[in-house]
Amino acid sequence: MTPFLAKVTVNGEIISAEAIADEAQNHPAPKAKPGLAWTAAARALAIRVLLLQEARRRGLIPDPQEVAVGKVETPDEALVRQIVDLAVEPKAPTEAEVLASYEATPDRWRAPTLYEAAHILLPVRPDDPVGLTAAQAQAEAFLTAIRRDPRAFDALARENSACSSREAGGRLGQLISGDTVPEFEAAMDALTEGEIAALPILTRYGLHIIRLDARAIGAVLPFDTVAPRIRELLEKAAWAKAARDFVAELAASAEVTGVTLKAA
Repeated sequence: MTPFLAKVTVNGEIISAEAIADEAQNHPAPKAKPGLAWTAAARALAIRVLLLQEARRRGLIPDPQEVAVGKVETPDEALVRQIVDLAVEPKAPTEAEVLASYEATPDRWRAPTLYEAAHILLPVRPDDPVGLTAAQAQAEAFLTAIRRDPRAFDALARENSACSSREAGGRLGQLISGDTVPEFEAAMDALTEGEIAALPILTRYGLHIIRLDARAIGAVLPFDTVAPRIRELLEKAAWAKAARDFVAELAASAEVTGVTLKAA
């Protein structure tokens, strides 16, 4: 048995190694470090036991609710929900806190950026080194031709691009933030209007030769427009903090062996 499979107890209640191993499947970790998944699973189960113990200490009776069509909570799931609902009382954000959050990060609340761009797509899998080498050579040849004559972009797209935009010379029409994969959008953000990316851009779809035709950065939205969203985010953050504080309070007065709850 590997060293990290230590006996885990919470106030004398044993959490079996089998239960931890089952739970570990829900906690991804590098194959070379299975102990990370085991530790995360042990911590999650220890917290669950703490909550169940507190629920029973307070005399709560399970009241299972339907959480999806045909799916009802188990009694333990119901108790965990009930004790959390009862004990976790986050502080609601004030209007001043909502406004302060808005003013601290105004760029976060911009309308989407609008782009007009064109591309030539050479399909290749990022994990195909042979195909990638060939596609890069082809892309470099296209870029050389485009640098000599930018008007060549249209014909090269129509003749070679694997995207349906080939019919329009590679033009993608109007795009907004989030319409493309992150690598493509980052490339557009790095270009000036009318500029063609100096290097082909690799995404999961293949290599792209990208030209940015126009960009309109979205204006910062008015406070009243985004205040409900900011309030929702602050409420979620406050709830998470209150839940962590509650678990930390339970852990501080508990006898836990085999795993630390400091990072809970």
